[in-house]
Amino acid sequence: MLGAIAGDVIGSVFEGYPTKSCDFPLIDAHSTFTDDTVLTVAVADAILSGGDYASSLKHWARKYPNAGYGSAFYHWMLSPDRAPYNSWGNGSAMRVSPVGFAFDSLEVVLQEAKRTAEVTHNHPEGIKGAQATAVAVFLARQGESKGRIRDEIAQRFAYDLDRTLDAIRPGYRFDISCQGSVPESIIAFLESEDVESAIRKAISLGGDSDTMACIAGAIAEAFYREIPSSIRSGVRDRLTADLLAVVDEFQARHCR
Repeated sequence: MLGAIAGDVIGSVFEGYPTKSCDFPLIDAHSTFTDDTVLTVAVADAILSGGDYASSLKHWARKYPNAGYGSAFYHWMLSPDRAPYNSWGNGSAMRVSPVGFAFDSLEVVLQEAKRTAEVTHNHPEGIKGAQATAVAVFLARQGESKGRIRDEIAQRFAYDLDRTLDAIRPGYRFDISCQGSVPESIIAFLESEDVESAIRKAISLGGDSDTMACIAGAIAEAFYREIPSSIRSGVRDRLTADLLAVVDEFQARHCR
């Protein structure tokens, strides 16, 4: 879970200022958590408490109303209405990683990922993006090889994971859709050597940097099982006490 948040914090400074390079300072004075972190914590909190996902998402988003939400989510979080709005955006994928860490069967991971998504992102692509991300985290956590993860995601979700970052990068642009950012984020993980390189590679595509790094960082944490201490401390220093309390409880229960 902290890998996802690290991706968000590191990627935050490139939101609106994309880079096509992997060579950049990891954390600086402007690095901060955004909606990716807040909503990841919301999903984790719902899992820890046994609460429902919609209530937890609304609760945490209202605590941090200026974290950079999309306009449709922003209206949903403030509304008393709980109806979803048929989004295919990558918000469903950015927040789902706790599911991949918390549950112990593929069937349950698929079910819970769908549940986290469909409270807002009930479009088939929105659900698919969340499920693909959660399954990748789950398989990585189970010790599956990158080849096995690639094949399972490609076959189950029909994502093209045979491309390379070098081929994608030149023509890639900002894309908030699940179908246009989740496969690329998974490829960044597949080409990585560790958590740091997964985050750097996701950002280097020049797209929705914080969200893509959040997705890649989550899978990388599950796979490599180690986050460098410099990243860990830099990220933790930027979290508020209430966010950090949920992160620590979730990590202690599910990310050992």
